[in-house]
Amino acid sequence: MLVHWQNSLGRILAFTLLVVCAALVAGDAVAAQSKAQRFRLIALAEHGGIHKPFVDAAKVWLGALANSENFAVDYIEDTEKIDDAFLAKYDLFLQLNYPPYMWTDTAKAAFTKYIEQGKGGWIGFHHATLLGEFDGYQIWPWFQQFMGGVRFKNYIATFVSGSVTIEDKNHPAMKDVHSPFVIEKEEWYTYDTDPRPNVHVLASVNEKTYTPSTDIKMGDHPVIWTNEHYKARNIYIFMGHRPEHFDNPAFTKIFRNSIFWAASK
Repeated sequence: MLVHWQNSLGRILAFTLLVVCAALVAGDAVAAQSKAQRFRLIALAEHGGIHKPFVDAAKVWLGALANSENFAVDYIEDTEKIDDAFLAKYDLFLQLNYPPYMWTDTAKAAFTKYIEQGKGGWIGFHHATLLGEFDGYQIWPWFQQFMGGVRFKNYIATFVSGSVTIEDKNHPAMKDVHSPFVIEKEEWYTYDTDPRPNVHVLASVNEKTYTPSTDIKMGDHPVIWTNEHYKARNIYIFMGHRPEHFDNPAFTKIFRNSIFWAASK
């Protein structure tokens, strides 16, 4: 009788231990999943051409950051999936060198609402200001105003290095970034007009520091800005042509800061 009782007690203890372990494992899984969903980022990524090496490097860098900071990153390579329901899943929209054309009408309408109603944040790189008539597409007037009213005019095809000065050191995107800092071998865009009157400039390039020197200049030349006329937290970062930018601590710090500021996290 005692042996039977001991065996029963053993089975009860074993079953209890099994239940407790299963609960702990399930709890850890739920906690890990919850932790991984700190926020969700969708990246509209240019998938070919001369910007592919930068995009590929960005994916590696973003993957590492997402793993360490527990947020999720998804990628699309065109705008076919973008509508209100699609964007509702994301706290941050990253325009990873994808230009402001080749968008479907549905995507344009959904994105406009997303920005104007502040449903999520936005970060755009480099090609996001390629505004004009390109590849058979007309300029997108709303996006032009979003980018401060600029139209692409020219670029330094031979690439030059330049010194970037932070103008608003108190902005969260510029936190702990040393100023000035050098960006190596960029194809600095010029525009038909200075965006400064329409946006809040965070940083500008000093064209006198271009190495080697070039005659392709704007004068006042903002390269990082935010448009405070829109409800969404947004930031445009011109630099974004070369994968080597991810070896530049100033560039990666600005990118990182911008993610958490624009996602409101």
